Amino acid sequence: MTPSKHTHVAFKFAAADGVRVFYREAGAPDAPVLLLLHGFPSSSHQFRDLIPLLASRYRIIAPDLPGFGFTEVPAEREYVYTFDAIGRTIGDFVEKLGLKRYAMYFFDYGAPTGLRLALAHPERVSAIISQNGNAYLEGLGEAWAPIRKYWEDGLPESRQAISDAILNLEGTRWQYVEGVGDPGQIAPESYYLDALLLERPANKEIQLDLFYDYQNNLKLYPAFQQFFRTTKLPTLAIWGKGDPFFIPAGAEAYQRDNPNAVVELLDTGHFALETHVQYIADRIVEVLGEAIN
Repeated sequence: MTPSKHTHVAFKFAAADGVRVFYREAGAPDAPVLLLLHGFPSSSHQFRDLIPLLASRYRIIAPDLPGFGFTEVPAEREYVYTFDAIGRTIGDFVEKLGLKRYAMYFFDYGAPTGLRLALAHPERVSAIISQNGNAYLEGLGEAWAPIRKYWEDGLPESRQAISDAILNLEGTRWQYVEGVGDPGQIAPESYYLDALLLERPANKEIQLDLFYDYQNNLKLYPAFQQFFRTTKLPTLAIWGKGDPFFIPAGAEAYQRDNPNAVVELLDTGHFALETHVQYIADRIVEVLGEAIN
């Protein structure tokens, strides 16, 4: 696949749930919809290279979640940063855009966000691409240890330890390069942009709130897995096997609940699109084909 004249990307905002949601859009308005949901600590920017590769076939919609990228949350909204809240906001965003049928590509935080949408409206989802998007306890790697400690004790010092380790340029760069054979493949503007946006006023507190709330996603894993069993949707679980947060067992588990799921492990890390974007785009088309409708 190569980009075509139809793959121009537009940068837009939509009012949803009292939030000004920034999103990227490309593709023909009447093409099958592919909803791209990013993860921590990135934004729809992580899909910058994938979108042109798929927009000749699909209508691509890639929003920035509240607290990330260029989405604006007014102070008077008094937004409480939980995954339930983010799910409601993106659910309202989907409604405002009139998306009645779509496939989902989710990564990291995009998984619990997108799967909340799927539980609310299972009839709307045509296919799933999970790129290091976890829904299984066995998929949580050792990198979660300090966050699990914070879940257990809730102490300010545990919260601060996470901030010191992760919420800075060094910690952000580590998430991009860990597990990647040649870190020179990673464009530095990716982690520099993420780190810069983390420095916005109050944003680190938002991220720490979401780290703490992530434990509530684990409580929904059985419901997510039941969704996989019930729908058996066309699914591609394609993961960077060097990801320290979401390990290969989380990808392999998809086949336990959906024998039709295709699982592939790539020789890369958490942000697999930084090194394997062309391959992932090709596999989306080859594996899911016309299932995205």
